Amino acid sequence: MMVNMKQSSPPVELSGKDFLTLTDYSYSELSYLIELAHDLKKKQKSGEVFHPLQGKTLGMIFEKSSTRTRVSFETGIYQLGGMGTFLSTNDLQLGRGERVADTAKVLSGYLDGIMIRTYSQAMVKELAANASIPVINGLTDVYHPCQVLADLQTIEEVKGGLKGVKLAFIGDGNNMANSLVLGAAIMGMHISVAAPEGYLPDTAITKKAAKIAAASGAKIEITTDPLHAAEKADIIYTDVWASMGQENESTAREQAFKDFQVNNELLALAKEDVTFLHCLPAHRGEEVSADVIDGKHSVVFQQAENRLHVQKALMTALMG
Repeated sequence: MMVNMKQSSPPVELSGKDFLTLTDYSYSELSYLIELAHDLKKKQKSGEVFHPLQGKTLGMIFEKSSTRTRVSFETGIYQLGGMGTFLSTNDLQLGRGERVADTAKVLSGYLDGIMIRTYSQAMVKELAANASIPVINGLTDVYHPCQVLADLQTIEEVKGGLKGVKLAFIGDGNNMANSLVLGAAIMGMHISVAAPEGYLPDTAITKKAAKIAAASGAKIEITTDPLHAAEKADIIYTDVWASMGQENESTAREQAFKDFQVNNELLALAKEDVTFLHCLPAHRGEEVSADVIDGKHSVVFQQAENRLHVQKALMTALMG
C-alpha cells in the first residue's frame, strides 16, 4: 500500500524528538512515519533523488553486532544525503568507563543524530536524557521499536491496513514480543503471544499495552498455547529462541520451546492467506521450518528491506 505523502504532514513537529519506545509516539505519529516510509520506498524504487539530510551526520553506536541495523541505517542516511559513522563501544571511551552522560554531550557537539544498539534500555534513556540531538533505539534487551515499524509497514503492504488484523507471535517473550504487543495496541491490531511458562513477555509492558488497547479497540492475549494463538491469524510471527547474549541457555531453551516451532501444521490453523514474518536472523529447523520461511506465505525479505525505509522515515522526521 503506497501513500502519497504530498497530501500528508506530521501531526506534530517531530524534529528533534527521540525514538526510544513505541509508546513515545501516538497513533497519528506512528501512522505518519509509516506513510512516510511508504513514500520514501516509492522514491527509492523510482530512482528519485531525495536529500533532506544533506550535510548531516548520524552516529551509530553498536554494543551488539548487527547486519540489518547497521546496513539499513548506514545506507539510509547516505540515500538521504547525509553520512553515517560507525561507533563500536570498543572504540569509544564508553568502553573505558566514560560516563554515558559525558559521551552524549560530546557527541551532541559533533553529530545531528545518534542510533544506539545495546543491551541496556537504561543506557539508552540516559544517553537521550543528556543528548541535545535525537536518539534512536536500534535495539535493547527490552525493546526493538525500529523492527516493529518495519513490521507495521510490511503488514500494511500485504494486508492493506492494520486495524483489526490479528497477529500471532509464537516463541520467546523477548524484546520483539514486548514491542509488537505495544505496536499492536497503539495501532488497533489484535495480537496473541504464545510462549512457554517462564518465557512470557514483560508483565509491566503487557499491562501498559492492555490500557492502550482499551482505547484503540485492540485485543491483547498472552497464552502458553501456540495452537490457540495461531487460530484464524492473519499474520504469524516468530523469532529465534535464544537471542544474542543467551547462547549459554540454548540447550534449555530448545527443550522449553520444542512445541513452539512455526511449521505448516501450525500455519494450517491460521487464515488461508496468512502471512509469515520473522525479524531475522532465522534458524531453520528450530523456531521455523524451512518450508515455511522459504514458502509462499513468507515475506521475510520484504520485511527486512523495509527496515531501510522506516529508518529513513525516522531520520527524515527526527533529524530534518
